Amino acid sequence: MANLVVHFEIHASEPQRLVDFYSELLGWQFTQFGDYPYWMIQTGEGSIGNTDASPGLGINGGLTQRQGEPPAPGAPVNGCNIVVGVDDADAVFARAVELGATEAVPLDDTEGVGRTASLIDPDGNVFGIISPVMSDGTRAM
Repeated sequence: MANLVVHFEIHASEPQRLVDFYSELLGWQFTQFGDYPYWMIQTGEGSIGNTDASPGLGINGGLTQRQGEPPAPGAPVNGCNIVVGVDDADAVFARAVELGATEAVPLDDTEGVGRTASLIDPDGNVFGIISPVMSDGTRAM
């Protein structure tokens, strides 16, 4: 398991707001770590650390209290961002906007990659989505 990314973290000014957002949008489960302002994120089957499935298909993460101001609109990414594999990029994109996200990069098909987009969550964090299914229904990968 050398050199694999095995955990991610999302920083939140209002943690409960992002717990609600990602739970509703992606079905992730959040568990607060004791009394600390930190929540473990269970992303689902196949994630590293999930004993119910073979690891390697995804990773779990955490949500932590942001230290300082959220990113300003239009500011460059400061740190890493995540890209989430989804079945239907158009449906997830639309639902994210309904839940308070804004478009960062519009939905687009890229041959050999898939249907992708980037969004800004309700606390200013950029995240991407990718589906192997293109807008015409063909598979990119």
